[in-house]
Amino acid sequence: MKECIILAGGLGTRLQSVVNDVPKCMAEVGGKPFLYHLFDYLSTQSFDHVILSLGYKANSVVEWLQEKNYSFKVSYVIEEYPLGTGGAIKLAFEKVLGQEAFVMNGDTFFNINTNFLLDFHTNKSAAISIALKLMVDFDRYGSVELDGDDRIVSFCEKKYMKQGLINGGIYIINKSIFSELNLPEKFSFENDVLYSHTEDLSIYGCPQDNYFIDIGIPSDFEKANIDFGAKIK
Repeated sequence: MKECIILAGGLGTRLQSVVNDVPKCMAEVGGKPFLYHLFDYLSTQSFDHVILSLGYKANSVVEWLQEKNYSFKVSYVIEEYPLGTGGAIKLAFEKVLGQEAFVMNGDTFFNINTNFLLDFHTNKSAAISIALKLMVDFDRYGSVELDGDDRIVSFCEKKYMKQGLINGGIYIINKSIFSELNLPEKFSFENDVLYSHTEDLSIYGCPQDNYFIDIGIPSDFEKANIDFGAKIK
């Protein structure tokens, strides 16, 4: 079974100037909620089960879901209080039926080949695999360094780079890591798992140079409206 968790509980503080009444995943992009575009993508990628990790204004997402019918099963969990990115993922994994799941952000679209990433994850016997995006002339994202076998050896802080690989926000995560690392209810996935366990967890990076956009800031939100509006038309 091919399963995916979407982290869709964020407040969208960086988008308050243009979107302030709905969760980021429900921000209208190209005339549709951004979640519509993510679901459409997951449908084309033949997922069987999608789990939404909800928090801020969860009811607006739940009500929208009740009007929709997709090829995959949809489940959701709701944070009673903020659990951090790691806690949100851990909570959603309670709904995962298999031993691994994709995880993506509800405010980012990265048009990767998910089957390619899944094969990569299996062949590397990875605990975590991350889809990486090649970027040029950037300072908004931290970069990722790989060894010759595509294992991630370091996560670098944000700074200007002429060219580099960034974390594209799509993961495959083995369910077993949450019990193996004895993680608490509330934690940061980035700080408490990725950055803290680079040496002792098998974390691999899989570059895919496909369309990528993060609607978390107004300028890219506007670009997404143009891109997805053209797609819908």
